[in-house]
Amino acid sequence: MQTSQPLKPPVVESYDELLGPGETYSSVTARISDIVLYPLLKTPWGWIGGFIAAGLLLMLYLYSLATLFTVGIGIWGINIPIAWGFDIINFVWWIGIGHAGTLISAVLLLFRQDWRTSINRAAEAMTIFAVACAGIYPLIHTGRPWLDYWFLPYPSTMGMWPQFRSPLEWDVFAISTYATVSVLFWFIGLIPDLATLRDRSQHPIPKIFYGLLSLGWRGAAKHWQRYEKASLILAGLSTPLVLSVHSIISFDFAVAQLPGWHVTVFPPYFVAGAVYCGFAMVIVLMIPIRHWFGLHSLITLRHFDVMSKVMLASGLIVTYGYFGEIFYSWYSGSIYEYFLIVNRIAGPWAWSYWALILFNVLIPQVLWFKRYRTNLPVLFFVSLCINVGMWFERWVIIVLSLTRDFLPTSWGVYTPTFYDWATYIGSFGLFFILFFLFIRLLPMVAIFEVRDLVHKTAHKAHDNEDHGHAGA
Repeated sequence: MQTSQPLKPPVVESYDELLGPGETYSSVTARISDIVLYPLLKTPWGWIGGFIAAGLLLMLYLYSLATLFTVGIGIWGINIPIAWGFDIINFVWWIGIGHAGTLISAVLLLFRQDWRTSINRAAEAMTIFAVACAGIYPLIHTGRPWLDYWFLPYPSTMGMWPQFRSPLEWDVFAISTYATVSVLFWFIGLIPDLATLRDRSQHPIPKIFYGLLSLGWRGAAKHWQRYEKASLILAGLSTPLVLSVHSIISFDFAVAQLPGWHVTVFPPYFVAGAVYCGFAMVIVLMIPIRHWFGLHSLITLRHFDVMSKVMLASGLIVTYGYFGEIFYSWYSGSIYEYFLIVNRIAGPWAWSYWALILFNVLIPQVLWFKRYRTNLPVLFFVSLCINVGMWFERWVIIVLSLTRDFLPTSWGVYTPTFYDWATYIGSFGLFFILFFLFIRLLPMVAIFEVRDLVHKTAHKAHDNEDHGHAGA
C-alpha cells in the first residue's frame, strides 16, 4: 500500500554494514519507491531549491550556446596558438566524471561486490548525464555544428569520408559507443524496478507510464534468467570501455608532438584520473541525496568508506603520474620538456599547477584515516576539492602546453571570456536538471538488488546465530 511520504529512516550510523538494521523486503520497497510515487508537495526543499538553481544555470547554458551558434567561436578566448581552451578542458573533465558509474555498475558487478548495490543506479545515471554534457563540447568546438554529421561514415555522394587518423574522429566513436552501452546497461537494470513502480502505483497515468517502460516484466524465472544473461553481457562490454574511452581521449594529446603531450603514460594516467574524479562526484551527489530523502539505512557509512578507499588508491596513481612527468622531463634530456616543467612550477600560471597539487595530492591524504573517510562533511569537502583539482589538471595539461610552444615567437596568452565561463557553468544546469528529474521519475536505488542484500544480511545473521549456539 502506498504511503503519503517516505518512511523515516531508523537512526543508525553503521560503520561496518551495508544495510541498516530492521530493513525488510517491504520496507526497502516502500522506502525507495515512495520517493518516486509520493505527491510532489512532499518533495524535500533541498530538491526543489536544487532544481530551480539547475534550471537557471540551464538557461545560461542555452543563452551561451545560442550566442555561439549565431556569432561563432570568436566569442571564446581561444586564439593561435591556443586553439584549445575551455571547450576541450571541460570535455575531458566531464568524460572523467562519467567513469565511476561504469566502474561501479559493470566492473564491480562482474566481481560480485555487494557494496555497489545502493549506489550503482545513481552512478550509472550520473555517467549518462555526464557523457551527454561532454559530447556537446566537441560538436560546438568545430565552429560549424550543423555540419557535424560529417564525422559519421555515411555514404556521401561528394565522396568525402571521415579522416580516421584524426583523434577527433576516434572521440566520436568512443563517446557514442560508451553512451550507447551505458544507456542499455542502465535501462536493463531498471526494468524489474519499473515493474515494481507499475504494481505499486495508484494512479492510471504512472501505471501506464511505468507499465510501458517495464516491457511486460512479470518476475518469472525465465525473465530473471534472461535479465542475468543480458546484464553479464553488457557488463562484459562495458568493462573494456572503462579503459578504452579515456585512453582514446588521451590520444588527442599523446599523438601530438607538443612538449608535455607526446608521452606514452597518458592512457593509464587519464583512466586513473577519470576514476578519481568520478568517484568524487558520486560522493558529492550521494551525501545530500542521502540526507534529503532519508536513505541512511540504505546508503551507510560503509559505502562512503569503501568509495573513499577506491578514491585514495586512484589518487595515489595520479600522484605517481605527476612525479613521473617531472622525472621523465628531466631524464629525457629535452630542453623543451624540461622548460615545460619549469614553466608549470614557476611560470606565469604556476598558481594553477600548485592548486592541482593542493587539491589532488595534499588534501586527499586525510583519506588514510577512517574517521575522516566516514565523516561526511569532511568527505564532501575533500571530494569537491578533488573535482576542482582535476579540472585544474586539464587546464595545466592543455593551456600551459599550448601557451609555450617550441619557439618563443609562437608563444601566446589565453584568457577565458564570459562565454567560456557561461558554457562551463551552464553545463552544470543540464547535468543537474537531468539528475534531479531522474531522482523524481525513476528509482535512484536498485530495489531488487537491495532486497537481495536484505536476504544475504538475514542469512548471514542466521549463520552467526547458529555458530554462536554451537559454540555455547
